[in-house]
Amino acid sequence: MMRKDIAISVFEVVGSPLCVASGDGQKVYERLASVLAEEHGAVLSFHNVHMLTSAFLNTAVGQLYGKFSEERIRSSVSVVDMEPEDAALLKRVVETAKRYFKDPERFEQASRDALEEEDAGA
Repeated sequence: MMRKDIAISVFEVVGSPLCVASGDGQKVYERLASVLAEEHGAVLSFHNVHMLTSAFLNTAVGQLYGKFSEERIRSSVSVVDMEPEDAALLKRVVETAKRYFKDPERFEQASRDALEEEDAGA
């Protein structure tokens, strides 16, 4: 079977230029995951998207690292039509997701420790 690249318009999936809610990110994740599961590539277009949050990107893209290998994602998913500051945000989300899925328990503990320190300092 020959691999084909499937275009996914974030704007069309979400139905809005505002990509802020993790529920909307979940719709994008489900499309991406099904394309990758079928051994195709995905071209994720952010054309017409005016606002992006890390919560949205964590759900839409970050979750992929819990299901697919980093190599598979890197070789199969390309991102187009993204503003430079959004691309920088996506890069941070991806780095965090990779660390998280490598060692979820340690990551959770570190997050809890950081929150407790914040509470103690307040």
